[in-house]
Amino acid sequence: MTLARNLVAEFLGTALLLAAVVGSGIMGVNLSAGNIGIALLANAISTAAVLYVLITLFGPISGAHFNPAVTLVMRWRGNIGTRDAMAYIAVQIVAACLGVLLAHAMFGLPLIQPGTHARGGQAQWLSEGLATFGLLLTILVGSQHRPRATPTLVASYIFAAYWFTSSTSFANPAVTIARSLTQTFTGIRQADVAGFVMAQIGGALLANIVAGYFLRYSATSRSF
Repeated sequence: MTLARNLVAEFLGTALLLAAVVGSGIMGVNLSAGNIGIALLANAISTAAVLYVLITLFGPISGAHFNPAVTLVMRWRGNIGTRDAMAYIAVQIVAACLGVLLAHAMFGLPLIQPGTHARGGQAQWLSEGLATFGLLLTILVGSQHRPRATPTLVASYIFAAYWFTSSTSFANPAVTIARSLTQTFTGIRQADVAGFVMAQIGGALLANIVAGYFLRYSATSRSF
């Protein structure tokens, strides 16, 4: 029963996150009169705001992963079992794709649109690795030192990463897969998905190592 409740939370949270990401991208373009900077700002603000709300709502229930990279790191750290982690990831991917379809439906667009936005190359991969590294470091260290501030920390980091990375910080394999189903502002070519996902997993692994070092150091310091 607990797993079922957690999966429902992960499903709703991830679907709403993608609906907000893609929907705000569409609305931003519609209202910005061709100013891509304004569209990106609207997209970033909406994404950060909905992340704060969703993490606050669903964090006490499922942990508010909404992200296979987060779930994998939590599995590596022993915070979640293998069966539960696999279920989380499957639900996150399905929910993310449905969230994109929901955004399309809200704006009267074709439901499935294979992505055409090119996002390949070393600069983009580096951006995704760094974006995911920073996100996981924020979650792992922040949840230990300032657990009540985690929603704010994550939302603030993602808002900033939209602007300091050339990839606009997908930082989430489920988000990447889902955004390959849209040709709107937030889309990505399906051919570029694998490179993004590999960079994201690499960034998550590195964050797990670095966070482990800092948390062990902090625990040692407090023991004296």
